[in-house]
Amino acid sequence: MELGQLRALRELGDRGSIAAVAAALRVTPSSVSQQISALQRASPAPLTYKDGRRTALTDAGRALALAAIDVEVAFERAEQAVANFRSEPTGTVSVAAFHSACLAVFGPLLTALNTPDQPRVSLSDFDVAQESFPALTSDHDLVLAHRLVGSPPWPASVRVEPLLFEPLDLAVRRDHRLAATSSIVPEDLRGEAWVAVHEGFPLERAITVIAGIGGADARIVHRINEFFVAAAVVKASGCVALMPRYTTDLRDHPELVLRPLSHPGLGRHIDCLARPETLERANVTTVLTQIKAITDGIRRKPS
Repeated sequence: MELGQLRALRELGDRGSIAAVAAALRVTPSSVSQQISALQRASPAPLTYKDGRRTALTDAGRALALAAIDVEVAFERAEQAVANFRSEPTGTVSVAAFHSACLAVFGPLLTALNTPDQPRVSLSDFDVAQESFPALTSDHDLVLAHRLVGSPPWPASVRVEPLLFEPLDLAVRRDHRLAATSSIVPEDLRGEAWVAVHEGFPLERAITVIAGIGGADARIVHRINEFFVAAAVVKASGCVALMPRYTTDLRDHPELVLRPLSHPGLGRHIDCLARPETLERANVTTVLTQIKAITDGIRRKPS
């Protein structure tokens, strides 16, 4: 049984004719007849009978029409619950992000939402390979993800809200030979020891691109995903590392500097991923608006 079929039967009981039902529902009489015929096929008892030229309800038909009222009430309540849920400005929104985005966004986001009329957020960090970010939208409302330039786009199953394009810079010690260079070309990096991320993570491919342009394989000595730890290793070892320009915080490592690379377009896209239906909720769009404002501020901040 379908709601449209039950609705047609109920209206027939109230209005007394197929033509009147069709006019009320703004459909054709043939459509009403088809709905009632389909409902009859699902019922073991006759629901209608001919009373002269009009179609009337049997006792079973009247009983089912009365039951249809309860179905209509339940359906209306369900629709209203969904509408209220979508329009609710507060409530909890779950946000997941990779580590450097967590550091740059989570604190300002909590501050921006720290009033009773704002949504609450539940925050999680995830260190995953690029292809694993879309799956996180199954368990989290908003997922901050990063994707290297030239890598495959996000799948069509998720909605993508672009947040930021972030160039990649080279982190070196201040006493390194490249620290005084205003712009580093890939050939300058031949023979350097690298601190790289683990295989499969976005920045790892960038090092491969740089090494290929420079004409030599990258000599990767350490593989560390957390930029704080990588900065400590660069400081202690004299290695070089790729680090994102806007979300890297080297205030605890004044011995290090970031130097731009000459290769155009080397960087990563930072996007917010979500299931399309999730973005219909008012509290989710409120949180997303705040995230966009924060990342826009990061991009505009003087380096």
